[in-house]
Amino acid sequence: MPSTTPKTRTRASAYWKGLADGAPFLLVVMPFATLFGVLATEAGLNVLETLLFSAMVFAGAAQFTALQLMQENAPTLVVLASALAVNLRVAMYSAALTPWIGAAPLWQRAIAAYFIVDQSYACSVMQFEKEPGMTIPQRMAYFIGVLTFIVPLWYICTGFGAVVGTQIPDSWALDFALPITFLAMVAPMLRSAPHVIAALVGIVVSLLAAGVPYSLGLIIAGTLGMITGARAEQWFEARKVPR
Repeated sequence: MPSTTPKTRTRASAYWKGLADGAPFLLVVMPFATLFGVLATEAGLNVLETLLFSAMVFAGAAQFTALQLMQENAPTLVVLASALAVNLRVAMYSAALTPWIGAAPLWQRAIAAYFIVDQSYACSVMQFEKEPGMTIPQRMAYFIGVLTFIVPLWYICTGFGAVVGTQIPDSWALDFALPITFLAMVAPMLRSAPHVIAALVGIVVSLLAAGVPYSLGLIIAGTLGMITGARAEQWFEARKVPR
């Protein structure tokens, strides 16, 4: 049977394609969410507060950042600023997705804005670039498909982690989900020299700035990585211009 092409793809097939592409992330999303629930209760939040935290923020990295700073008794302003800084990448995700789904109805864009996370962004951008002929409804169907399992299981596993709390043994090592999640998403995106340069700068600076209070070294590393990557891209583009 011939493979489905952008011209013959239906909204339903786009949805099922998104569902299939997003499903592998459950292997890390589930322990990731469970770990957040456990750590939140250890930090003093009850089950309802933990669930509301996930529902209102719905941004794993920002949630862990805020939670860690709260445990370190960091000033409220530092907690908010750090969580916002970590989540600024979502603004870039939004800008990158705008050319693909920016023409969707307002209510659909509002839903997409809330549910833009690393997984939905990474899968969607790669799929839309692979099949640029997809229509707006097909792209939105694909986007929702990616999130169909991820969103409910994020809430369910967060609640599970909050309920069981410290009863989960350390030998389960749920914290493996954090680095594995980001490696799985970042690795396929390193498709050009500027991407690799930005990643390397971010890694080196984060290691050098590990001692900066309130985990602000990660923000410094991320900022310098993005600046360096942007400058590298400009440099490479300038070299392509004929003299």
